[in-house]
Amino acid sequence: MKAAYVENGIVHSGVLPDPVPGSGQALVRTHRCGLCASDLHFIKGGRNVIDLSQKLGGPYAMLDFEKPFVPGHEYVGEVLDYGPGSARPVKVGRKVTSVPVMTAGGAYSVIGYSHDCPGGFGELMLLDETQLIEVPDHFDDDHAACIEPLAVGLEHARRGRPDKDDVALVLGCGAIGLGVIAGLKLAGVAPIVAADFNPHRREMALKMGAHIAVDPRETDPYGALPDLGSKRVNLIYENVGLPGMLEQIIQAAPMHGRIVMGGYCMEQEHLFTFTAQNKCLNVQFACGEEPQDMELALRAIGDGRIDVSPWIGAKIGVSGVADAMAAMADPASPIRTVVDPRLD
Repeated sequence: MKAAYVENGIVHSGVLPDPVPGSGQALVRTHRCGLCASDLHFIKGGRNVIDLSQKLGGPYAMLDFEKPFVPGHEYVGEVLDYGPGSARPVKVGRKVTSVPVMTAGGAYSVIGYSHDCPGGFGELMLLDETQLIEVPDHFDDDHAACIEPLAVGLEHARRGRPDKDDVALVLGCGAIGLGVIAGLKLAGVAPIVAADFNPHRREMALKMGAHIAVDPRETDPYGALPDLGSKRVNLIYENVGLPGMLEQIIQAAPMHGRIVMGGYCMEQEHLFTFTAQNKCLNVQFACGEEPQDMELALRAIGDGRIDVSPWIGAKIGVSGVADAMAAMADPASPIRTVVDPRLD
């Protein structure tokens, strides 16, 4: 199959062997797959993640960074077949997405970060049949590739246990931060404050439902906000993923504040916990989406409650993945570039 793959920290494109489904696995032809910042983070910090997984346990322990693997976990595709003895829950020819995990055979792998489960930057994927979510035929493929990243944001939003009395702050307005804003809006939370250095992303945050969007170099998002009647935030969502962010938030958060850590930081974080204890802060670490979040994302995109069309930038083939991933370091880049592995 044609694929963009990572080998020894470098993105290549070429031809790899077709995956063969085993029991409980669906063979799926990829239609679209979104480029995620976590893919870029993994290229830079993946060795450390693998080492920690091998030491402490985790789904990345079996990944060899020096051998080819095909990333891509924000996908939609068409079911081609199943492995022997499978339950075959979705008919062949139907479109599907899934939570990007593989549990068939008693193992636990992350789709796209496994030598056995190639991701959506290749023409063919193996998906766990128990995780399949059918996507309506009329559903736009580009929009369907946004179901997974939106679902992550929805999961992060609910981890904060938001209610109508909260004033929420969303730090970082990439795809996950925008998903958090959308999830908070669905939950009826108001007001929502967004903070990002980039003006395009602040504009996107307003489109997704933020009430105000500030440049933290110009406006202290933790202070009394004149546009909100001098209210202060108490529920803080971190979606940046850089070392030092949690310590900064702890120092700035109010008494009894709640913090949801959603940004994937692949480096060590150093904390002065005394401050957090004195403020009685609650720190919740969010991870990935669950089926309920995927299903909500699909419904909300499908019925128009959440419009992801402004997220979509270029559509590329596998040969364009390396350049597109490098360009993701620029915050002015599109929220989502989508890969169609059937293209050249």
